[in-house]
Amino acid sequence: MFEHLDTAPPDAILGLNEAFRNDPNPDKINLSVGVYKDAAGRTPVLACVKEAERRLVEVESSKSYLAIDGLPEFGQLVRGLMFGPEHEITTSGRAVSLQTPGGTGALRVAADFLRKKLAGTTVWCSKPTWVNHPKIFEAADCPVKTYDYIDADGVGLDFDAMLKSLEQIPAGDVVLLHGCCHNPTGIDPTPEQWKQIAEVVRRRALLPLVDFAYQGFGESLEADVRGLREICSEGTEAIVCSSYSKNFGLYSERVGALTLIAEGPEAAQAALSHAKTCVRTNYSNPPQHGAAIVTTVLADAELRRQWEQELAEMRNRINSMREQFVQTMRTASPGHDFSFIAAQRGMFSFSGLTPLQVDELRTKHSVYVVTAGGRINVAGITPDNIERLCAAIGEVL
Repeated sequence: MFEHLDTAPPDAILGLNEAFRNDPNPDKINLSVGVYKDAAGRTPVLACVKEAERRLVEVESSKSYLAIDGLPEFGQLVRGLMFGPEHEITTSGRAVSLQTPGGTGALRVAADFLRKKLAGTTVWCSKPTWVNHPKIFEAADCPVKTYDYIDADGVGLDFDAMLKSLEQIPAGDVVLLHGCCHNPTGIDPTPEQWKQIAEVVRRRALLPLVDFAYQGFGESLEADVRGLREICSEGTEAIVCSSYSKNFGLYSERVGALTLIAEGPEAAQAALSHAKTCVRTNYSNPPQHGAAIVTTVLADAELRRQWEQELAEMRNRINSMREQFVQTMRTASPGHDFSFIAAQRGMFSFSGLTPLQVDELRTKHSVYVVTAGGRINVAGITPDNIERLCAAIGEVL
């Protein structure tokens, strides 16, 4: 039955991770997969997470199934984290959430929901976007198109072109927006630009779908929600796919949420019922452990303060490595200006390296970077590897 099958091509990002593992060079550097690493090159378990797990183990009495939409308190807490406990969306009942297996799971449930209940709508992604975005929606038979985003130099936002593109999207279509820390570029709109984007979305009667995977990795927990809150203003319908892999370090636990925001509570509950049907025919119900950790941390004042401090330390380390990279590249390659890296936010940046240069980095220097745009995971840069990294980039340049 399977002998006629050809081998599928490796994933553009996860395939690089496999190649990295097989590389025998002891000085190899992996800047491909989006995983946070500390100054020692490790992906740590947060102290608040360890304490939450300890408490959970002490009181846990069952491993029974969760409901289709997961832990109810988890949904309430993540809505409060995104919008604030007193926000109209949080208190009105017009927003409902499902716990999902990671942000990717939330996106796939959203895709199935759109195909079944809003058939014929096209999903518009930024150009560029996370490589898995179009694949997820195409796998659910949702048409995908792109709107302009990055400028011709590949280092900033072409806001005029972006607005012009959004103005051309037909009413009723879905526009996928990155809430903060745009993946793969690290280039975000300003607060004023978010206001203009929200105005166009409302006037054009578009349905915003916000991928919100990096809250707290940009400027702060509060600053990073400015765009989301502009988009989801009073009366606006929206879909939000949020992830807690990065900001809680819970990569292997797969913790995410799909939040549906309707005009009113009845419409929200109706939408929830259809989203639950999509879940039931996919993975039936979500895993408990990761969401229970997030719930425990957010519900406890002491653990939440500890988490916010640990999150700030991760964010500050990434921003520090951005600055150090820019400074080191001035020596390694004086003819090239990388100052734009310091202005970007989140784990990722477009380096501007060509596919040929990316290939030479991998084959000659064992430095692994995503080919498209030369995307680098800044969180993978450490004090121990930055000199070698910048020397290698300087050589291929």
